[in-house]
Amino acid sequence: MKREHFIKTILTAAAGMTTLSAFKTFTSGLKEQEQLMPVLFIGHGSPMNGIEDTEFSRRWTQMAREIPTPQAVLVVSAHWFTRGTQITAMDFPRTIHDFGGFPKELFAVQYPAPGNPALAEETASLIQSAKVELDHDWGLDHGTWTVVRHMYPDAKIPVLQLSIDYTKGPQYHYDLGKELYALRKKGVLIIGSGNMVHNLRMVAWDRLNDTGFGFDWALHMNDRFKELISAGDHHSLIKYESLGREALLAIPTPEHYLPLLYTLGVKGSKDDISFFNDKAVAGSLTMTSVKMG
Repeated sequence: MKREHFIKTILTAAAGMTTLSAFKTFTSGLKEQEQLMPVLFIGHGSPMNGIEDTEFSRRWTQMAREIPTPQAVLVVSAHWFTRGTQITAMDFPRTIHDFGGFPKELFAVQYPAPGNPALAEETASLIQSAKVELDHDWGLDHGTWTVVRHMYPDAKIPVLQLSIDYTKGPQYHYDLGKELYALRKKGVLIIGSGNMVHNLRMVAWDRLNDTGFGFDWALHMNDRFKELISAGDHHSLIKYESLGREALLAIPTPEHYLPLLYTLGVKGSKDDISFFNDKAVAGSLTMTSVKMG
């Protein structure tokens, strides 16, 4: 059977499974080598990337063509900060427009991808370091749907979100990411959605359209982060506050950086690393993204 036919067959079969036991039975029979998915950290930037044809959104579309079609997508978004860890567990998560001041066309977007309650339970059971609550209220925020709708515009692949516990430090989030590794063997695409360099207070609004413009400190830290990721120096990335003043400018608050730590945690020792959308925007933001595997 050709690989593309195999993938379509298992996706069709999985779509009809609604119980945790059925999901476990199905996934336990998969060949791990064929189902090991890559991991992505994606710089999502402005919500407008969700509806505009930009170099960034085009690369997201291209990436979906380059990697195997996933059975499901699990996103750790910078925009779901909670006390404790939660995972969306509804059949059909709503599209959340968690922003203001943008055109009405952006608010009109709906991304009707299904959820997967069984996968939510499976994921919660994998995480031993924390009690994971099953959420039925949140949905898909713009850290998720603005990216995933370009990757999978048909909205047929189940999409879940895992929240970020704001009461915990970087090491906790990195370690939790490690516990998600088994999902990669079952065809689940794990995405961390944020930005490596994200300082909205220092945005140069007058240079918003200057392609690749970044302040010296932002470009320096973007390069430094890439060097550490390539070298596998996760300790320094976890202890980013020790990287100096420029790191604190790049990460004045942690929510857009922490999704990167989840993806580093779930990275395998043999995974290749490549970067894409490696550009600065408006001085104090970078869209730099990472593919692992």
